[in-house]
Amino acid sequence: MRYRAVIFDLDGVVCYTDEYHYLAWKALADKLGVPFDRAFNDRLRGVSRRESLRLILERYAGPALAEAQQAALAEEKNALYRRYLHQMTSADLPAEVKSTLDALRARGLKLAIGSSSKNAPLILERVGLGDFFDAVADGSCITRSKPDPEVFLKAAAMLGERPRDCLVVEDAVSGAKAGHTGGFAVACVGAAARAGAGDHNFRSVTDLVEILE
Repeated sequence: MRYRAVIFDLDGVVCYTDEYHYLAWKALADKLGVPFDRAFNDRLRGVSRRESLRLILERYAGPALAEAQQAALAEEKNALYRRYLHQMTSADLPAEVKSTLDALRARGLKLAIGSSSKNAPLILERVGLGDFFDAVADGSCITRSKPDPEVFLKAAAMLGERPRDCLVVEDAVSGAKAGHTGGFAVACVGAAARAGAGDHNFRSVTDLVEILE
């Protein structure tokens, strides 16, 4: 077995909160009179909250907003998003993801989360994975979001492993770039897999079991 550890992105890989992000950002964009659809929402995948707000404000035609106003808008979006997250339960953890995590754990692999979201602990708790991972690196312990590799490097350090001994699993192209920049091999699912952004490109996380035998 080549890898000693696997570092998972959270949203879109372990569980799916994209719809909640979309609804929260859409509500904020509507309030600002900014055109916002699902295609534009895709540009925000794997991007920090403040950077996502900056992209939305590029379409804003109103008066310039002070830094304090922008911070308040970012917090308003997060509050709405967290309200959605509190509706999540263990039923929101796909069975194939849970079986894959259990299989990798049984093989002795170290497992971690590398997510730019500061809500990662809440999401993990809601879906029944609060104590499952060996390490959780999230938005609360980084200063640069993907495609910067900081979050994955933090996760590897928490595990006590070198990047070359870890496999990153991502669904966003920006996340795949972050993994490669940090010296990690990358397995992709979802949009990143369709773009051929990974060293391994899969239809499902269950395919990880084959390469990690």
